[in-house]
Amino acid sequence: MTKNSIRVAAGSGFSDDRFEPALELARHGDIDYLVFECLAERTIARETLTRLKNPQAGYSPYLADRMRMVLPECMQRGIRIVTNMGAANPLQAARVVGEQAQALGLEAPCVASIVGDDVTEVIRANPQLPLLESGEPVESLLPHLAAANAYLGADIVSEALRRNAQIVVTGRVADPSLFLACMLHGLDWSYDDYERLAAGTFAGHLMECAAQLTGGCFADLPRKFVPDMARIGFPYADIDVSGNVQFGKVDGSGGRLDVATCTEQALYEMHDPTSYITPDCVLDITQAEFVQMAENRVQMTGARGRPRTPSYKVVVGYHDGWIGEGEVGYAGPHALARARMSEQIVRERLALRGFTYPEIRVDYIGVSSLHGEQPDRPEPYEVRLRVAARSQDRKAAEAVGFEVRTLNVNGPAGGGGGTNAVRQVIGVKSLLLPREHVRPEIVMNGGPT
Repeated sequence: MTKNSIRVAAGSGFSDDRFEPALELARHGDIDYLVFECLAERTIARETLTRLKNPQAGYSPYLADRMRMVLPECMQRGIRIVTNMGAANPLQAARVVGEQAQALGLEAPCVASIVGDDVTEVIRANPQLPLLESGEPVESLLPHLAAANAYLGADIVSEALRRNAQIVVTGRVADPSLFLACMLHGLDWSYDDYERLAAGTFAGHLMECAAQLTGGCFADLPRKFVPDMARIGFPYADIDVSGNVQFGKVDGSGGRLDVATCTEQALYEMHDPTSYITPDCVLDITQAEFVQMAENRVQMTGARGRPRTPSYKVVVGYHDGWIGEGEVGYAGPHALARARMSEQIVRERLALRGFTYPEIRVDYIGVSSLHGEQPDRPEPYEVRLRVAARSQDRKAAEAVGFEVRTLNVNGPAGGGGGTNAVRQVIGVKSLLLPREHVRPEIVMNGGPT
């Protein structure tokens, strides 16, 4: 039976987010749905490479840990879980959820996987599609293509919930859509009711980064104080059948939730406040308002929506070479002069070895890495040199960190704490793909359907 109102909570805001707030919400938040949002732009491409090496991998590395933590509470209390931790392998991710439930001695949950966001072969078959960043055909990226995934919407996730899935595991789904899906299901909204879709999409946008709504990135002493940040709580939203939304957090949790934190988060990654395009609607927040109803309780109104576009955004991940980097620290008198000497040594050593780089970056951390050189800045007593370079050749990339490490003994004086690393670069570009080319599906894995 459809409820008059539901409570949807944010269990994570990115892959490496904290664990405890989700459990706090499940235990003390009186929630109906718990959403774990864990995918960044490059994540699926990276996990696709992981899956190629190991067909049983390719999902979020923390999936098992998060599920093991919240499954007992969620299954006992009837809390539905929605997450994009399936990344490049939602089917295997669903199996992992089932394994965790079994290991905990729980009844097998009904788990749904959402597949079909992987449109890699569709993109290969349509090389003429223009990239949004440049207008050039995607054909130029095909030799280096790692993955192409469409941002699916809330409709397919809501349908999985309608089929009695207790847990829905997806790959690429737009962040707000994970939350909106819970509202479509729990409140029986029409997928063509754009007034309600707008309210749900904006609520999802505000919650998708979890602690950013409850003071995380808001904190900035001495001007903006946020209490008890070591125990900062994650937000939930109360949404009624008419689309009225109020945000809150668990009583006694750290952080703050007020008009100021909501206003800052509203503008986060909002490319156009009049036309924020999602798979579900085109959102306009220019008339949106926040009202403080009580401590850590904020009402949101005024979001407006227009019909969804005839295409999905596709993120195209491709191999873009390697980045090699090294760091070394200097302290004491003339620390900056010794760091500058080290930069020149590294550059000369790389040239002597025959390496060239299309892009090289040098930072004097603590001096110029964020704001550039300032001639009138006082001489620092300590500085850390970072040298990084990009190359299509892994050996050339590895040489950067190697030469920085050699400074520890080869001078100049006082170098220490050297580190070096090399990492593969996954570039990301995007394009629009007509909806008829994308065919999402629901795969049920265990439990009644």
